[in-house]
Amino acid sequence: MIELLKEIILDAQSATMFIGTARRLRISPVQNKATVIIGVRRSGKSTFLNQIANKWLSEGVSKENILSINFFDDRLSNLKTEGLDIVLQAYFMLFPHKKSTEKVYCFFDEIQVMPEWEAFIDRLMRTENCVVYLSGSSAQMLSKEIATQMRGRALSWEIFPFSFPEYTDNQKLINELPLSGQQRLLVENAFDKYRECGGFPEVIDLDKSLRIKIHQEYFDSILFRDLIERYDISHPRALIDLAKKLLENIASMYTLNSLTGFLKSLGYNVPKSSVSKYLRWFEDSYFLFTVRMYDASYRRSNANPKKIYCVDHAIIRSVSASILINSGHILENIVFMSLRRLHSEIFYYKTAGNLEVDFIFKNQEGNVMLFQVCETLVNPTTRRREINALHAAMMELNLSKGVIITRNEEDRVSVKTGSIVIIPVWKFLLEINT
Repeated sequence: MIELLKEIILDAQSATMFIGTARRLRISPVQNKATVIIGVRRSGKSTFLNQIANKWLSEGVSKENILSINFFDDRLSNLKTEGLDIVLQAYFMLFPHKKSTEKVYCFFDEIQVMPEWEAFIDRLMRTENCVVYLSGSSAQMLSKEIATQMRGRALSWEIFPFSFPEYTDNQKLINELPLSGQQRLLVENAFDKYRECGGFPEVIDLDKSLRIKIHQEYFDSILFRDLIERYDISHPRALIDLAKKLLENIASMYTLNSLTGFLKSLGYNVPKSSVSKYLRWFEDSYFLFTVRMYDASYRRSNANPKKIYCVDHAIIRSVSASILINSGHILENIVFMSLRRLHSEIFYYKTAGNLEVDFIFKNQEGNVMLFQVCETLVNPTTRRREINALHAAMMELNLSKGVIITRNEEDRVSVKTGSIVIIPVWKFLLEINT
């Protein structure tokens, strides 16, 4: 096994790493803490580890100081019985002069498949001069739980499918603001394509039929491997039908009672407590996200209807049986994910007059922001409704600014408490996720 590990370590050091499109996620290693990259399947976690390794190499770190292993390699199956200490033995047999004298950069992908990996990583960070990066997702352990298992000894960083700015990077477009007239046309056209293909790196340049097929495989893999097999779910078909129901009603309200009733109407005897678990597991796998109503009381917030969003807007159409997915709801999903990349605490807001604002969000500076999403404000009734709801929320929260995100329109409206900015979605995405 040691000789095999030596070969794997040397092969990784000599191989040309696939680094793909540079991600706009900025991470900083902290001494004595592992860096954990978490996110949905196929979002680019392994490639991001390669980007980090490549960055260290570009800053002068020797290839010999990079220890990179994907533990999902079937050649390492016997390692489960021999233990992880043999990994260090193999590395320092190759490079004995580096032990305790030079920093070693460890990149461990899918480490959760190895027994007692937590103790190994803890000991590695305490006893060796190293920086540790971890990533993984599988039926044995969701990537989010890697961070949980390393509580106190790790910092986790979330990675999602490409944001719109990352998509424009992938397409090699210049998107620094302000844009020239020609650049604006290019970016608007790029948004149309992004809206169609979504952000999963593997599918963005594929034709529609192949993209749909791969999206459906992602859907099956998340549900069967990360949830059904993992939790030994007794009603697997109920979980699948629930996921499809939520996707077909993306950005819409739901209650536990309504979802339980839906499953009952299909003949499933699934209690409300199980439906609640399904929803939590969807979120743990970074597939579907629940948004609660904003309220100072968690009990009231949790008791009110909630809204559902998906990690990638294009997978919704690829999986849904409905051909009438609301395009405004797709736009709302895109905006939600742009906010979710920045913070996990996102709510919707209901005014005292029962008017709804799509998102209330605290930005990185700690300022409360209100966002309304509407595909077009051309209809005067629609324009008045959206502005009135946002203005009412601004007055209740004593805020001077609100934002309405549209497909193409741009304007500024003065209101009693301040102003409402109307901004096209492509511009909003470039500003908030850059």
